[in-house]
Amino acid sequence: MTDPTASQHGMQASENVPVFYIPATTSLQERRPRTLKHGETFAVFDHNGDIVRGLGSPEGLFHADTRHLSLCTLTLGGRRPLLLSSTLRADNATLTCDLTNPDLYEGERLVLEHDIIHVRRTKFLWQGDCFERLGISNYSSAEQHLNLQLSLGADFADLFEVRGTRRERRGILHEPDIGPDQLLFSYTGLDGVRRVTRIGFDPAPAVLQASGALFRLRLPPQGGCTVYVEVGFKDRALDRGLTLRFRSGLRQARHALRRASCRMASVETSNEIFNELARRTVADLCMLVTDKPEGPYPYAGIPWFSAVFGRDALITALQLLWMDPSLARGVLRFLAAHQATRHDPAADAEPGKILHEMRLGEMAALGEVPFRCYYGSVDSTPLFVLLAGAYLERSGDLETVRAIWPNVRAALEWIDRHGDRDGDGFVEYGRRSEQGLANQGWKDSHDSIFHADGQLAAGPIALVEVQAYVYAAKRMAAQIARALGEQQYAATLYQQAESLRVKFEIQFWCEELGTYALALDGEKRPCQVSSSNAGHALFAGIAEFERARRVAAGLVSDAFFCGWGIRTIARREARYNPMSYHNGSVWPHDNSLIALGFARYGFRAEAVRVFDGLFAAATYMDLRRLPELFCGFARRPGHGPTLYPVACNPQAWAAAAPMALLQACLGLSFDVSARIVRLEQPTLPEWLEQVTVRHIPLCGDQVDVRVSRAAGQIAVTTLNRIGEVRVASVS
Repeated sequence: MTDPTASQHGMQASENVPVFYIPATTSLQERRPRTLKHGETFAVFDHNGDIVRGLGSPEGLFHADTRHLSLCTLTLGGRRPLLLSSTLRADNATLTCDLTNPDLYEGERLVLEHDIIHVRRTKFLWQGDCFERLGISNYSSAEQHLNLQLSLGADFADLFEVRGTRRERRGILHEPDIGPDQLLFSYTGLDGVRRVTRIGFDPAPAVLQASGALFRLRLPPQGGCTVYVEVGFKDRALDRGLTLRFRSGLRQARHALRRASCRMASVETSNEIFNELARRTVADLCMLVTDKPEGPYPYAGIPWFSAVFGRDALITALQLLWMDPSLARGVLRFLAAHQATRHDPAADAEPGKILHEMRLGEMAALGEVPFRCYYGSVDSTPLFVLLAGAYLERSGDLETVRAIWPNVRAALEWIDRHGDRDGDGFVEYGRRSEQGLANQGWKDSHDSIFHADGQLAAGPIALVEVQAYVYAAKRMAAQIARALGEQQYAATLYQQAESLRVKFEIQFWCEELGTYALALDGEKRPCQVSSSNAGHALFAGIAEFERARRVAAGLVSDAFFCGWGIRTIARREARYNPMSYHNGSVWPHDNSLIALGFARYGFRAEAVRVFDGLFAAATYMDLRRLPELFCGFARRPGHGPTLYPVACNPQAWAAAAPMALLQACLGLSFDVSARIVRLEQPTLPEWLEQVTVRHIPLCGDQVDVRVSRAAGQIAVTTLNRIGEVRVASVS
């Protein structure tokens, strides 16, 4: 992702403000917007269902990285209605806003008392259209005459403009085309593309003009009426019959979400709050997933990252691999299809490198931002190889892995040839152009990689977690090579992984800190900073056991663990700031990978502690939805976690975190050849007496498993099996 904010603790006067940072001029947490997404379209509404203009407002209806509707506000009798409730359906299919009229006056005379008129707004997205139904009801015994107005506008701002990037020039905003029941906004960008927003109404408004639509309502006693609105992005008239299109689209949208959720194993527990969290996890992931020709692909997050991101999708697929291997297959196939094949410094691309970010908007097309097809992440490539091996291990789908094996080989070649810039055996990064991202690991803020004294590290930089990913990637690739009969290549990969492990222990371990260095700078000086990145060494399995134990102990100490989760850096570090993006905050996905690392080394109590903290945080979150990150302030009795102002919500890898944490605590793994689902030393937090996981897929078979606590012991029960799959529990 791109740099988030420039106003972070410890910024020196000489430090440059990032080009593509997100200005903190408005707080998403204060707005708590309502979001919908389908395909390349997403919407950000306020609680009334409105889109309100304003400095730094993230609200709008977006399609292909362009804001196609920047204003949509509803008034009754010239006044904004009063909010009664604002609810997202449990499956994220619809947003429903219940509104009522305030006291309405003509001069000093009260003409309509409050709470007489009820308006129910129902909105959803489907196949590039935004549908809305306005149900207006009169609960008085007298006929009511009332004006309902929708104020409308389209600025066609590129998403990066909405985020705060300033442009010297823009294209041509055309005069609106006004018909009896349709309004067309259009814009021709500097890229020569004409973008349109067509809004249709049923019934036709009494007045339709460039500023919006006016309906003169005549509501009988205890009666009402319905208005349908459809917003599309194609330069053609909308079909008639909006009522039928609304009903048909809503039905199809719900069915599509239901089908998507059925791909995943389902989780039900003895804790109803966790059940709500699990349902929200599945609903958010199904909403964020976009169907590509190669298969399902999770977009990173709303509003700023509703796009293809390589790292985010790879990690999300890893987190959910036990629940839904098909997601990993879609991610692998898509990223293989878009793997770099040539050198392109402007895109930070080199042959074999895996995509970082892909954008569809005008600024990306023109090169005003480098993200049209951008490769500036150092970890996507080893994570791609790692996921390919993990997918084969989980699914046994050799056919898919064989098809992408040339891409895996190309990625491994990139690691050795281009990733290792100085031939020292480690993978480093450094941008190839001034427009590229300065930091290219998951902590990509401009100030996130530094030395113990707070001085920013100069590149090329070798991150601790990237070396761990490379180690795991080569071991996983060796397993693929063996499965494909390439025994000699497999032996070479195993040898390379072992050599890396030995070198890693020598150069990254900091005895005085009891953990691994955050990174090596361009002069091979270790950044002796205690960071959560070191926990990823446990996730990947590169750490020697005794050192892994010391890393784990540090990560659950008070210096790191704030009560809600593990901070990104320890409290004592020079750039520590619990309100920063990467220097002291808590990231759910980071915590889930660390917990999986704890589980790998048998540190179940530590994994449970992380699970406890994040679950407690989720109980305070709106919609039980874990955000991209939150602040790292220490937990206080009777208080919830402190939210981060511009955190995306929902965010794919944050949504997936609870399921990865559950896997860590249950010790879930899979033996494809023996068709065994294995639970090794399963452990339950105190707030869970029982967990039932249904429809765990394995090679076309399924099994249902229950894990329960009884008399202080953990019992594992097989409830149902389809096929030959078996369950094995190791205590």
